[in-house]
Amino acid sequence: MPLSFAAPSADALPLSVLEPGTVDAWLDNAPDATAAWVRASGFSGGIGEAVLIPGSDGAPAAALAGIGTDAQRARVRFSLAAAVPHLKSGTYALQPGGLPNDALTSETLGWLLTGYAFDRYRSQSPAKARLVAPQGIDATAVERLAQAEVLTRDLINTPASDMGPSALEAIARNLAQSFDASCEVTRGDDLLTANFPMIHTVGRASTDAPRLIDMRWGNTGPTLTLVGKGVCFDTGGLNLKPGGSMALMKKDMGGAANVLGLAQMIMAADLPVRLRVLIPAVENSVSGNSFRPGDILTSRKGLTVEINNTDAEGRLVLADALALGDEETPDLMLSMATLTGAARVAVGPDLAPYFTDAPDVATALEAAAPQMADPVWRLPFWDPYEAMIEPGIADLDNAPGGGQAGAITAALFLRRFVTEAARYAHFDVYGWQPRPAPGRSKGGLGQGARAIFGALPKVLGL
Repeated sequence: MPLSFAAPSADALPLSVLEPGTVDAWLDNAPDATAAWVRASGFSGGIGEAVLIPGSDGAPAAALAGIGTDAQRARVRFSLAAAVPHLKSGTYALQPGGLPNDALTSETLGWLLTGYAFDRYRSQSPAKARLVAPQGIDATAVERLAQAEVLTRDLINTPASDMGPSALEAIARNLAQSFDASCEVTRGDDLLTANFPMIHTVGRASTDAPRLIDMRWGNTGPTLTLVGKGVCFDTGGLNLKPGGSMALMKKDMGGAANVLGLAQMIMAADLPVRLRVLIPAVENSVSGNSFRPGDILTSRKGLTVEINNTDAEGRLVLADALALGDEETPDLMLSMATLTGAARVAVGPDLAPYFTDAPDVATALEAAAPQMADPVWRLPFWDPYEAMIEPGIADLDNAPGGGQAGAITAALFLRRFVTEAARYAHFDVYGWQPRPAPGRSKGGLGQGARAIFGALPKVLGL
């Protein structure tokens, strides 16, 4: 089912959206038979409630959807989407006044996202009710957001058997071709020649060669570099994960998936920026040539890194890619990664924590996130913890002991490789919806990308 709005049609059912406090007034103005039907259905305007109203011939002639109270909506990201699965297949036209104007974009996006299903391996049944784009929204822009989310979710949901480094490269190349962007890839031992030693080290044990994907688009405007962690599967390396911790490691390329989704938003909207996307794509496998605890690696930037845990590999591959991006002194550089369990402990699966030293970036993100229905939360680059990532025999420690402030120390590690960019922000995303929710099926999830997209005009002066 396409994640797009339905064409206007005379057959579209009028859909009135009601809160609990507006139901009685609506019923008072309805025909007696309609009011009796709605009362008999038990409809009260709560989130997830929906009722079809028959016409004189018994066929559905209109519908109601509940969106709950303000307090209830604060607990549900896409409140209108909760009602969509309870509507029959067909086309619906929102009636004016049911949703605040400032919620139309996010609520209609939520409706479109109920149509998502990951059906690569078996047929699925997403909600089939379709919506005519209401007045007051940029329908094309909302559809672009939904289509980018489909790309991100599909990438994360695809298992590593079909989404290894070579497959991720193919997706990036296809995306580049769709928007007339360039895409260069450095693979295997060529990474050593090109001075990406840590990307090579992390991925060399896999039969699917490590690589750095480098995509460019746009010829004018401020420079924007996106760096996404593309660990297509993470066994933990020689510090092997237990089976339970390995179960979701197909999503360890969630940073790359979010970056590609964000890049699609930017290119489809034709933003006036010079975009660069860097994805270190690897599989952290176990073999005779796996890197080892105690090894000391020299990064592209020249900083040495002591390996205290091979399961802290994401920051290693990101470091080489960040160093490359930093060499061009971009106006803004962003990294996105499913980097630490500590971030999940801190804020749970629903928030995307981010780090930045740039006040204007933080201000723009905090303003854009609620508008884009994409919550983010700022965590600190806490300078007093810098000593925790300095092991003594090398410049940096990839996995400081102690078990505290893991998300912060990982972000501080990455910041060491960004010294020239005008502004930098790092997102430590989960990339996964643990339980189904309105507009968010269980599985891969875009996090932070829409908030960034909404913040870019302010940050970059577009």
